[in-house]
Amino acid sequence: MKKINVITLGCSKNTVDSEHLMAQLAAAGYTVAADSDRTDARVVVVNTCGFIGDAKQESIDMILRAAAAKQAGRIDRLFVVGCLSERYADELRPELPEVDEFFGVKDWEGVVRALGGEWRSDLATERRLTTPRHYAYLKIGEGCGYCAIPLIRGPHVSVPMEQVLDEARRLAAGGVRELMVIAQDTTYYGVDLYGRRRLADLLTELCRIGGIEWIRLHYAYPTGFPDDVIEVMAHEPKICKYLDIPFQHISDAQLKAMKRRHTKADAYRLVERLRAAVPDIALRTTLLVGYPGETEADFAELLQFVDDVRFETNGRITISRRNEPPESYLLVNGGKVMEDALKRSGKGKRWLLRHLRQAGYPDAEKLFCVEWTPGRGFYIVPLEEPDGRDAAKETLSAD
Repeated sequence: MKKINVITLGCSKNTVDSEHLMAQLAAAGYTVAADSDRTDARVVVVNTCGFIGDAKQESIDMILRAAAAKQAGRIDRLFVVGCLSERYADELRPELPEVDEFFGVKDWEGVVRALGGEWRSDLATERRLTTPRHYAYLKIGEGCGYCAIPLIRGPHVSVPMEQVLDEARRLAAGGVRELMVIAQDTTYYGVDLYGRRRLADLLTELCRIGGIEWIRLHYAYPTGFPDDVIEVMAHEPKICKYLDIPFQHISDAQLKAMKRRHTKADAYRLVERLRAAVPDIALRTTLLVGYPGETEADFAELLQFVDDVRFETNGRITISRRNEPPESYLLVNGGKVMEDALKRSGKGKRWLLRHLRQAGYPDAEKLFCVEWTPGRGFYIVPLEEPDGRDAAKETLSAD
């Protein structure tokens, strides 16, 4: 039986892409392993990220490791797919002759054909899950209108509703109990297909699927946030009272410079509407500071916004000067130890597991993420606390 190892880097949308690819490869006769260092597979596919510097470096490091394995005769064929390949394939080809072929983010059929199989449209909603079996990501759209995403994945394209629902039913039948609904902008869902935002309709239908107990909504942009989504969140018990809204900034001058289509007043009103309708909602956001042209007054507005809103959690990306070490390292993501990040941090897996046990976690499998900042310690987010609540734990002085 032919064996193949599919290695996935980057975001949850990449995870879904790899899971669809793995279903197609299994149908083509391959025995498929995911992110495995223990397989004797002679074919390797690396699904890459090309968004920020650390992610690009992680992808390049993984490709170089696979290329070295090919040179040593441990694997026969190496394919690179995904965002880094979409954006930089022309530059990478002459530098990495060990790679048999590069494929972009929309050429999954090409990968299957290159491996001797045929793409089967009847498997469009089939996946080989790589997450713990109780939850799965459900991708409802592709593309975006900001930063580097349009250069890589193009403009926003919604997945037809019936296809999303069919995939969700299959996941539920396979034992999935929690769906994490993802897209680069979930609230834009449906505009391109149906002429209006239909996220609320989709969420309502997902709630009717037997076996699904939790639905978590990710990446909900504030611009034009639909009122009917707030209503569904308030009244559907299956929908987690959690929302990830990337406000980015609050200064009108900065929002305009970033080409965001909402204002400071819009942001405050949205938070008020959400907390009035869903009093126990947990809000997460992402904020961007140091954007070209930001003034001290702009920054002071942002600090006041954070103080006023009191977000339950927030995301950040640390940008370092070239050739300087990063401020922090993502050592666990989605229950998996990030071996390359661990190596760059100068630490080992035994060191990591020892500190996780000291923090009360026997292993990494049930952790959503673990971030380590030298001189400060760990930031740990479990997939689920024993009482069913999400929680984050910060432990200090763990050098």
